[in-house]
Amino acid sequence: MEWYHYVSGFWSALFLVNAVPHYAAGIQGNKFPTPFSNPRGKGLSSPVLNVVWALVNMLTGSVLFKFANISTGDWLSLTIFFSAVCLGSIFLSSHFKHKHQE
Repeated sequence: MEWYHYVSGFWSALFLVNAVPHYAAGIQGNKFPTPFSNPRGKGLSSPVLNVVWALVNMLTGSVLFKFANISTGDWLSLTIFFSAVCLGSIFLSSHFKHKHQE
């Protein structure tokens, strides 16, 4: 595999992880921060906007995943993908921990 396949796998994981909280909040009818909220990334966006943002992240992550050509036979690609899932999850939990505080 080429280096850009690994980079694609890393970004794929980040987009897919980012889709989860937006999709979950949106389908529950809850407001949640998006890059389109005011203030950016801190204010709350509508549930519909969160679902749309999640779908954009899912589509982007899926395209990148396909391009990354991740397979169970390539341990490095799996390690990079899973590492990005871990990093993205930890970052998002830290970033959104105060979303209900003013």
